[in-house]
Amino acid sequence: MINMKNNLFKVCGFTLVAMSAQFAIPVIAVAGDAFTISPYVDANGNISSPKDFRASMVHLGSWFVPDGDASGFHDVYTEKESVEAYRKTGRFPDGATLVKELRSSTAADYSTGSGVSYANKNVKQWFVMIKDSKNRFSSNGLWGDGWGWALFKPGAETTNAATDYKKDCLGCHVPAKEKDWIYTEAYPTLVTK
Repeated sequence: MINMKNNLFKVCGFTLVAMSAQFAIPVIAVAGDAFTISPYVDANGNISSPKDFRASMVHLGSWFVPDGDASGFHDVYTEKESVEAYRKTGRFPDGATLVKELRSSTAADYSTGSGVSYANKNVKQWFVMIKDSKNRFSSNGLWGDGWGWALFKPGAETTNAATDYKKDCLGCHVPAKEKDWIYTEAYPTLVTK
């Protein structure tokens, strides 16, 4: 049965929300009350780490932290469709996935200068955020303030190390609260030329 009202399509017991013509946003599948807003989220709101994101996602930009536990390169990625939607609206659409990979750095002398830093092969951790403006997973302590929050560490890539986004994640994002918790100034890919 296909019901075109409100861009909803009923197919084999599932309701599919049609892709908006205005924004290239991934299709959202709805089965009963369980929402799947991203291929990286299950019906209970558990977030998985995107595989091969460096090849399948767009690089938004990078941060370099010279010292401390978070030292190194912070490379941030998202889906191409999320970039396109952001460029049109100035906001990430529901289902947008942001992946920040934190890598150690090495410095060496090159023809371009001395003490040049570059990201090396040692990954320290990955942060994953998934946009959810509708608060679909309010009973899951890793969702709130418009996002799902996750932290994955090397050797345990399938286990979210975060247990409470307010304690484990939100503190670092407070200065960016007015920008939907995202430090967009380091993401030149979001700006059209």
